[in-house]
Amino acid sequence: MAQRSPAEIRASIEENRQQLVHSVNSARTEVARITDWRQHIADHKQELQIGAAAIGFLVGSSLVLKGLRRRRR
Repeated sequence: MAQRSPAEIRASIEENRQQLVHSVNSARTEVARITDWRQHIADHKQELQIGAAAIGFLVGSSLVLKGLRRRRR
């Protein structure tokens, strides 16, 4: 391997440092976007409402059925 001068080594280190800063900033931005639960809720509001209504219907139906079974005994 060819010997590099101290200036070349410093330049290489600085370039690597700049790339690392960029990579860390990109990762930080992506993690913030992925973990933003408020945005996920805003993006999927209708689906969440439909799911909540379906769960409410199922829970309500099961409570009514349990009540009817108890009355028959």
